[in-house]
Amino acid sequence: MTMTIQEISDRFEIMDILTDYCTAIDEKRLAILDHVFTHDALIDYSKAGGPKADLQTIKKFLAQNLGDLPRQHMISNFKIQIRGDLAEARCLCHNPLELPSHGDVLEVAFWGLWYNDKLLRTPSGWRIKERVTQPCYSWKVQRVVPE
Repeated sequence: MTMTIQEISDRFEIMDILTDYCTAIDEKRLAILDHVFTHDALIDYSKAGGPKADLQTIKKFLAQNLGDLPRQHMISNFKIQIRGDLAEARCLCHNPLELPSHGDVLEVAFWGLWYNDKLLRTPSGWRIKERVTQPCYSWKVQRVVPE
């Protein structure tokens, strides 16, 4: 089935919003989240050990818990369904995170999860109205760093 120019544009705009979320977290620029989510968004990190809360509570949680560790969200496998001014999106996230070092041991954790989102077209563009994380896997790798 052929997509209209509007459908193509909507999909790219939604993918950009999902990417903007990752950039905000990876760069600890949490003010970006105000342009990613609606003001009344519900964000559910509970299955990953975090809160289920409104945007301001989530921003406080992230500010207190992100730390200065390097991280890099990678998202893919986008499934986007648009119905007028509403959309549902699901994408896979692979997130490696360097953990605090202990002497000469480097430890990296890998998390895989799904972002399940409901989005709303606003006058300012697409915004996430609801996000539910669904963890898939996690594992750690350790190696001794040569001197």
